[in-house]
Amino acid sequence: MLPRSLLAGALLAAIPPAFADAEIDALRDEIRAMKQLYESRLAELEARLQAAEARPAPTQAAPAEAASARASAFNPEISLILQGQYAHRDDIPERGITGFMPADDHGHGAERGFSVEHTELVLSANVDPYWRGYANLAILDDEVELEEAWFQSLGLGGGVSLKGGRFYSGLGYLNERHPHAWDFADAPLMYQALFGERFSHDGLQLKWLAPTETFLEFGLEAGRGQNFPGTDRDGNGVGAWSAFAKTGGDVGASHSWRAGLAWLRARPEERAGHWEDVNGVETETEFTGSSRSWVADFVWKWAPDGNPRTRNLTLQAEWFWREEDGELSCDDADPADPSACSGGSTGDYDARQSGWYAQAVYQFMPRWRVGVRYDRLDGGSLDFGANDANLDDPGYDPSRASLMLDWSPSEFSRLRLQYARDKSMQGIAEDQWTLQYIMSLGSHGAHRF
Repeated sequence: MLPRSLLAGALLAAIPPAFADAEIDALRDEIRAMKQLYESRLAELEARLQAAEARPAPTQAAPAEAASARASAFNPEISLILQGQYAHRDDIPERGITGFMPADDHGHGAERGFSVEHTELVLSANVDPYWRGYANLAILDDEVELEEAWFQSLGLGGGVSLKGGRFYSGLGYLNERHPHAWDFADAPLMYQALFGERFSHDGLQLKWLAPTETFLEFGLEAGRGQNFPGTDRDGNGVGAWSAFAKTGGDVGASHSWRAGLAWLRARPEERAGHWEDVNGVETETEFTGSSRSWVADFVWKWAPDGNPRTRNLTLQAEWFWREEDGELSCDDADPADPSACSGGSTGDYDARQSGWYAQAVYQFMPRWRVGVRYDRLDGGSLDFGANDANLDDPGYDPSRASLMLDWSPSEFSRLRLQYARDKSMQGIAEDQWTLQYIMSLGSHGAHRF
């Protein structure tokens, strides 16, 4: 860099002789002014730098002050989901799915007439730069159920994430979604038969997202396994294991897809249920053994040029296979109405069953969607061992066909009309009508793919 005096001299030397003396003097004055301004600004910057170097380093806030600052900064995302319906159903005292061992919960939306479904209160926030927390409380009348309460890592690196607490498993496509995010007013028969509706447990989930252009994710879960098809247990170890793999990607600008495969193993102990004996009398059952399930899912989405706002189409299907083997005991459900198991009877139990559903949902104009869904279960083979003479294998394949139309005035509200021809109970073909509302208040994150 040239010295300032040489730079000024060079500028003066470059002035052509043809310039008049007055013009030369004016130019010299302008150069002197620029030189003075440059020197003054340089001196100011040097003074500020010296002052900054002499200033002492700031001290850290006391722990109490830091805690107070964090408390005042706590600002979680809070949302409230209001959901209810009017359901026109036949008068059936106890609903179930013929040929499948029932869960304690007979399913979502079984009430007739007007009813309020669970009101969901959701709170979520980042704990610190390393963890995020989430809690979902389901409120119904005088009951409050803790549906989910978990922490999840942020930025472990390498595509790895860790979740712990109570959570809905990553099995299948629909299992992690809450009812307000469903495309229909009720869960598919497949999910009701497999999990009672959805599978959750207390435990840990480890996921890895592969660094590939195509979406590729692997997950492993270990938990208490306290919900159907498992049972709550007081003991060390793991009550249920699950693993899943998911992949997907884009096809051009208008199409995207996702596919998954999952496995679940639970160890139920004295899992309570009920079954009909060979005379059609209800019995109480208890199952202890092993339950293994496989789930495959596939989703295809279309939106013109990737913009789903006006029109979009979603094709979705899932299939399951379940094996259960162990020991099944049966006894009278009502002492006043003795069954073939009267006095108690125990025998081996072996079941191989499967099922699937497929659906299409089309948004044909902004805010309006129409959908169709078909459910079918395969009763498969049931071997009751020593109880073959007491318990009945109905040999029935349940099914259901559903149509729905919904209107969403905004992203926070939805009204839905649904019709279903339900043949999930042997000997009953039921016409079901449902008018449903879903309202979302407050901050609510985007739903999954």
